[in-house]
Amino acid sequence: MSNALNYLIKARPEAMTAYFTFLKDTGKHLDPKTRSLISVITKIDSQTERGLRQYLPRALRDGATPHEVLDAILMAFPTLGLAKIVWAIDILLDMDIPEFSLEALDAETTWHDLIDITNVKDSDITYVEECDGRSLFIYRSGDDYRVYDSRCPHQVTNIPHLALAGKRLTCPKHQWAFDVTTGECVDKGTRPLRQFDSRVRGGRLEAIW
Repeated sequence: MSNALNYLIKARPEAMTAYFTFLKDTGKHLDPKTRSLISVITKIDSQTERGLRQYLPRALRDGATPHEVLDAILMAFPTLGLAKIVWAIDILLDMDIPEFSLEALDAETTWHDLIDITNVKDSDITYVEECDGRSLFIYRSGDDYRVYDSRCPHQVTNIPHLALAGKRLTCPKHQWAFDVTTGECVDKGTRPLRQFDSRVRGGRLEAIW
C-alpha cells in the first residue's frame, strides 16, 4: 500500500474504511480469478506499476493461466489502447515470470530433475540455481523434501540465496520474510512461498511445475 493511502487511512479512517468496504462488496459475486483479471486491467488503465506488479502474480495464484492474462489484456484494447498495453507488457517482461516465457506458454506440466538427494542435507536448506528457468530452495526433514520457488509471492522478486539467514528467507525488495521449513510468511506479508510437489526417483529429487 502506498504512503498516501496509509496517510488517508490514519487521517480519515471512517471515509477510507467505507471506501474499501465498497470496493470489496462490488466484487462479492465474482470468483477470485475474475476479480484479479479485472484488477490487472484497472492497474494498466491507470498505469499503476506497483499495482500491476502485485496483481499479475495474484491472477496466476487465483487460477488464471498466462494465456488468460494475455487474452484479458488484449480484449481490453478498445479502452486501454496500444500504448498502455505495450507499457504493461514491458513491465511483465521485466518481472521475468517464468510462466510467461515463450517456451513455457504452451509447455505441459512436467517433472524436472533438481539434484542428487545425497547433496541435500537433513534439517538444512539447499539452494538450486537455474533449474529449467527457476531457482529453488529445498528443505529436507528425513524423507520429507519441501521444494519452494525462490520468487517472492508479493511481486515475484527473485530472492537470492544470500538473503537466507538460518531458516529465515527475506525478500530484499519489500522485506517479506519466510520460514523455509514451512514456507509460511512470518513478517511483513501474508502469503506463503510457492511450494512444488516433489518426489525421489533413482536417488534424484524431482519437482513438478
